[in-house]
Amino acid sequence: MRNNLAIYDDVADQWWSDDIRWVRTLKNLVPGRLAWMDRQLDWRDRDVLDLGCAGGFMAEALDDRGARVSGIDPAARAIAAADQHARAAGRAIDYTTGVGEALPYPDQGFDAVVCVDVLEHVQDLDQVLAEVHRVLRPGGCFVFDTINRNALARLATITVAEDILRLLPRGTHDPALFIKPAELRTALTGAGLEPGRFTGLGPRGINRRGDLTFGRLPLTAILYMGTAEKPLSPND
Repeated sequence: MRNNLAIYDDVADQWWSDDIRWVRTLKNLVPGRLAWMDRQLDWRDRDVLDLGCAGGFMAEALDDRGARVSGIDPAARAIAAADQHARAAGRAIDYTTGVGEALPYPDQGFDAVVCVDVLEHVQDLDQVLAEVHRVLRPGGCFVFDTINRNALARLATITVAEDILRLLPRGTHDPALFIKPAELRTALTGAGLEPGRFTGLGPRGINRRGDLTFGRLPLTAILYMGTAEKPLSPND
């Protein structure tokens, strides 16, 4: 089975334990992502949606930066784990179970939407982007990462990461759902969003536990990050 999203619920009880290597990999991606994303916008006092938040790694990092964070994910057990962990630490993160194609939020409710490790899993990319546009305020920012669709990306993310190194469970990704940067730019524009910079994301080192650490890379051939903005209305 490909694009197996049940994996997030399957490990929900251990999400914050650091006992599962592939979950640690997801956690280790957060600092590398934010090292670049922090330069794209100031999170403090912003209303931010973490779209596809799983167990809450990115949501808590954004909360640490002073954002007012909401998180949504279809994995109900992962959402429960995220909510429990946040409450135990006194964090006011608003978690909801749901999908990107039908966000349960009002129009123009957020200054930013963050969407990492998600777009290559969704059922309807155009509908997700339309929903992102709807919930963003004029001038708001969409920040994301995803996986390029080519032979090298398939080799790296499926053959190596899933099948050989087991950095992710087998079946996590369906390469047919990977997205070329040019395709994503077209889809963003079609949703009414103005694409900004794209840059690569990938391994940059190994920590003391022998796990990979991540950061920005110059090439977008495998993983890539980017931004898009909702234009200001004529009266703004």
